[in-house]
Amino acid sequence: MTRVGLLIVSHSARLAEGVVELAEQMARSVPLVAAGGADGGGLGTSFEKIMNGIAEADRGEGVVVLTDLGSAVMTAESVLEFLGDEQRSRVRLADAALVEGAVAAAVAAESGAGVDAVARAAEEAVPCAPVEEAPEVGEPAASAVVTLSNRAGLHARPAAVLAGRLSQLDAGITINGADAQSVMALMALGARKGEQLVVEASGPDAERAVDLVREQVERGFDDPV
Repeated sequence: MTRVGLLIVSHSARLAEGVVELAEQMARSVPLVAAGGADGGGLGTSFEKIMNGIAEADRGEGVVVLTDLGSAVMTAESVLEFLGDEQRSRVRLADAALVEGAVAAAVAAESGAGVDAVARAAEEAVPCAPVEEAPEVGEPAASAVVTLSNRAGLHARPAAVLAGRLSQLDAGITINGADAQSVMALMALGARKGEQLVVEASGPDAERAVDLVREQVERGFDDPV
């Protein structure tokens, strides 16, 4: 299954590569490409790097472009004007925070979301905003209490695994009161090894959702950390 690709555009080559490295921890099968720095090295943006980056990231499902500063947006917009109509229809320039947006977009793309949904996920990942309100689960149809056993706890990669898989189920589900289908909400919990997670779910897939969380926790999320 091909997935929407992400292009990370920054004035700094090292920053772009670092964001790609972070996003790769959430999305092993998503095409992730860095386009950082000027053509001759140093700080800046490059029309050619962005053009080539879009071509590299586009595997047929489209590309979401994330940028750091205003001039990077301008360069990316210029590149879009030179794309053919067919390819341009598959590219979205997200108005999003670079790091938070890349993490959220990577999770959405890994779960198989389309280009519009991936761009929306990036734009809704607002840094330093209050944690989004958890869904109303009403009287839980299924629940469990599980204990984190992996050494790093519910850090970025496990949070991404859970949020991505749970978002595909028809259920409202919370973990310790947070929206379990939001990677940002799960990361905000800061849950560490040995802490208990209270999982509650309602809806048609409630049992599946709780079982999925229990299974992942018991497996330690297959976490290499």
